[in-house]
Amino acid sequence: MQFVPHNYQRVAIERLVSSPRLALFQDMGLGKTVEVLTAAQELMMRWRVGRVLVVAPKKVAEATWSNEAAQWDHLQGLRVVPVLGTLKKRVQALNTPGDLWVINRENVPWLVDYYRNGWPFDGVVLDESSSFKNPQSKRFKALKKVLGRIQWLVELTGTPAPNGLEDLWAQIYLLDEGARLGRTISSFRDAFFVQDKSYPGQQYRTYTPQPGADKRIEDAISDICVSMKAEDYLELPEYVEDIVPVELDAPAKRAYKKLEREMLLEIDGATITAGTAAVLNGKLLQLCSGAVYDTDGNPQEVHGCKVEAFVEVVEQLGGQHALVFYWYKHEVDRLLDALATKFPGLRVRVYCGDDDAEAWNRGEVDVLLAHPASCGYGLNLQKGGHHMIWFGFPNWALEIYQQACKRLHRQGQQFPVVSHLLVVQGGMDQAVVAALQEKGDAQEALMQALKARIAEVKKGA
Repeated sequence: MQFVPHNYQRVAIERLVSSPRLALFQDMGLGKTVEVLTAAQELMMRWRVGRVLVVAPKKVAEATWSNEAAQWDHLQGLRVVPVLGTLKKRVQALNTPGDLWVINRENVPWLVDYYRNGWPFDGVVLDESSSFKNPQSKRFKALKKVLGRIQWLVELTGTPAPNGLEDLWAQIYLLDEGARLGRTISSFRDAFFVQDKSYPGQQYRTYTPQPGADKRIEDAISDICVSMKAEDYLELPEYVEDIVPVELDAPAKRAYKKLEREMLLEIDGATITAGTAAVLNGKLLQLCSGAVYDTDGNPQEVHGCKVEAFVEVVEQLGGQHALVFYWYKHEVDRLLDALATKFPGLRVRVYCGDDDAEAWNRGEVDVLLAHPASCGYGLNLQKGGHHMIWFGFPNWALEIYQQACKRLHRQGQQFPVVSHLLVVQGGMDQAVVAALQEKGDAQEALMQALKARIAEVKKGA
């Protein structure tokens, strides 16, 4: 696919190429990945960087960067190597020829210790740099050790200060080693905050920004930070689809292929009807999401890969409200558990009627879980947020899909709507999304996809 950058992307790429240190604070879904890949390739062609390390959330590291590089014509020569899995696999990946190596953020301390004084990456990209906001974390301390060996360092996030201005210090320190906001977190607090009065039993000190602190901080870091909000720079249509690739782990892949093979061959030899296609498609979509109903109607969990990806997307939104669509009942149960575990303070509701819709529009709900068939027509949800996440997909119900997307993308919406689609790579998710995006006869497209998969399975049998 040919990459024709929008004006805001051209601005971002130019800054990335010209700046040895840069924080790109850009809303999720607006193309940060292709911007960085394009800039990195340009810098390699100019011999300004040789090896680039990308540090990302686990699910992003598994698929997003590799898929993005493979998608665009001008990036076909760029070799992206995931550094994931067991110790043996990670070491093997590090010794594989490439241009960009992508590692999950939890393994940064291991990577720094592995290379010690032989750190080989002169370019580093922190995808979701807000995960380095804690100066006491192991990942921050590890990266701090190798700053002197990094020629080009880029930070990417749409939410640089999810919990307040204090979150900025560590991220900016990695860019300038304290030149702008102070060499220590204590000096930063002294300059921009007031310590709150402590109360009996209070374990931790808290701080309140001084009057005008936000403006002073903004002025101090403006030369190395580019802030691009969707409403300011977006030239795309008001509705944007952001495909979030989800890679299954090895056991999940085996389970998926086993179910796919057995069910495909079960209907082989007979004409695929809408009924058999629906059953097969439903089972495979369930397995993509992580659980399958057994013969007694009880969900049996198979994997948590898609739930992990969902949690990472919510984390990247950094407090921005999200309308989440599920399809099967077991999906909403597992999503509620994951949100309660990872984000205990998040205000979460399952849409059941007008009360939930009104609370969402008043801004009282952070995450609203909804079945697309239950809120597909005439429901106004545009006041509560402009991000939606598709965790589960309707079988071939194109109209339901389109109507659900219009709950946020409708008159009165003040911001561009970004729809994040969690798509399992190599799974039925891809066939469904492709059919829905074609906006044609989705059912016929699915049947053709099933027939093609039967032929492939038989060929490999």
